[in-house]
Amino acid sequence: MASQIANYQCPACTGPLRFDGASGKLVCDYCGSTFTVQEIEALNADKVEQAEQAGVQAQEKPQENWGWDDAGSDWGADGQGMKAYNCPSCGAELICDATTAATSCPYCGNPTVVPVQFHGMLKPDYILPFKLNKEAAIAALKNYYKGKRLLPKAFADQNHIEEIKGVYVPFWLFDGQAVVDITFNATRSESHRRGNQRVTITDHFAVRRAGTVDFAKIPVDGASKMPDAHMDAIEPFDYSELKPFSMAYMPGFLADKYDVDSKDCAKRADARAAATAENEILQTAQGYTTCVPVNKNIRLRRGKVKYALLPVWMLSTRWNGKSFLFAMNGQTGKLIGDLPVDMGRYWAWFAGIAAPIAAVLAALLFLM
Repeated sequence: MASQIANYQCPACTGPLRFDGASGKLVCDYCGSTFTVQEIEALNADKVEQAEQAGVQAQEKPQENWGWDDAGSDWGADGQGMKAYNCPSCGAELICDATTAATSCPYCGNPTVVPVQFHGMLKPDYILPFKLNKEAAIAALKNYYKGKRLLPKAFADQNHIEEIKGVYVPFWLFDGQAVVDITFNATRSESHRRGNQRVTITDHFAVRRAGTVDFAKIPVDGASKMPDAHMDAIEPFDYSELKPFSMAYMPGFLADKYDVDSKDCAKRADARAAATAENEILQTAQGYTTCVPVNKNIRLRRGKVKYALLPVWMLSTRWNGKSFLFAMNGQTGKLIGDLPVDMGRYWAWFAGIAAPIAAVLAALLFLM
């Protein structure tokens, strides 16, 4: 049976290819050859199509073809939602999450793509290629850690930082329009001196603002495993660099398909649109000391929804039983992350500060 996955090998030496964001080309680290996305698309079109068809046939007969369920019942709940594929380069079995769309073979190093994950309605409309490489992501993390004395040593360890992975995260991009009508209670105050007193005169106004706010490509991540707050925090992305989807941008990176559909993400998009529209209308009420909304009517008109893969550098780790996640925009470098506190260092630092203060207080009491 044909392989359900496809890998991208150098046409010159058969080494693994990776997409290089700086040059916008696929690079072979073995022989130094470079290729455009269009060249690699053309060379691998048949292979990708065959892998996609093999995946479609396997989905129609999951028990017979996927392989994971055939591994035996001993896996139990651990095997639920997992898939098994064979690397077309070395034949090794790759065990993947059910949503995995791109990964790499740990034995031969070849980047692999699962075309069936983009079959039919699952195929993204766009992909935003990585612009910043792994070295840039590591440098950003080191800078983020710099000066944080209470950070556990394990977090600043070089080997640990290098575990950072480039991931194409699935996003839904929502277009729409907000029709806004808001009434405000506003005040304008003026103060002046009258003799020895300062007099403040406050005028009160009823202010109404109405208008429409158009939205294009409000991003909401479609991966349940990605914390929404982290994905929101690394925005914005520059959508002018969006490309029509091609799997040739994916070698060298990980990728997931969405597991939260656009309907379930629509509420978050609506909430973001409403909040932004209210803020935009508020900005038009200038010249007042205070301006408080008392009555608002915001109607949302939903437009088109597009599916895109956006670039994120990620490092997920655990410390004392707690999970910590760092995410960096693979296009702009904007970074967000949770930081643990080494309590041993904290108490040592606290003691170092408390001791001199206690000594000073004792000296002052002695003098009194």
